[in-house]
Amino acid sequence: MFKTVLFPIDQSREAREAAEVVINIVKKYGSRLVLISVVEEPEKDESSEEVMSSPETVAQLLESAKSMFAEQGIQTETIERQGIPAFVICDVADEIDANLIVMGCRGLGLTEEGATESVTNRVINLSPCPVLIVP
Repeated sequence: MFKTVLFPIDQSREAREAAEVVINIVKKYGSRLVLISVVEEPEKDESSEEVMSSPETVAQLLESAKSMFAEQGIQTETIERQGIPAFVICDVADEIDANLIVMGCRGLGLTEEGATESVTNRVINLSPCPVLIVP
């Protein structure tokens, strides 16, 4: 059913919690798991701590996630891209023919304007495949 699962990760608690759901889905369906993390350009008024703006941080995060899934016996592929997270996630989902995107309900992209501008909300609206949001 879910041949290819895309799991966008950042440094949020919600992404870490969503990993358990990803493990269950991938094991149940024997899915190919692709991890993606996006290097963002911080905006002028944005703290760089809130944004995944360092390629080194993103690479380390992907390697850590890959190791965590390997401990569960799950092989992963990793993709590191630069850009606006929601657009990049949806573009990659289309490129790899993802059948499902799994993500936490709120990532680090939640803005002061509220959830309507969150990365998660944008992915829901732009995704070429079903999106599972883990609360």
